[in-house]
Amino acid sequence: MKSTNYLKDLRTKSETELAGDLTAAKKELFNLRFQNATNQLDNTARIKEVKRNIARIQTIITEKAAGR
Repeated sequence: MKSTNYLKDLRTKSETELAGDLTAAKKELFNLRFQNATNQLDNTARIKEVKRNIARIQTIITEKAAGR
């Protein structure tokens, strides 16, 4: 499954790499929302996917901070 491979990839990254990925995902979400507001976005499901990826990244960061 795609999300499990994505999670395995996230778990192998360091905290600084995860922070960079989080920043990039937030920028992408901003751009997608902007495109959606101006009716330029074709795939609106991408917004939901990026939100979930942000949540996944934040979860992994929290787990690493807790020492799991």
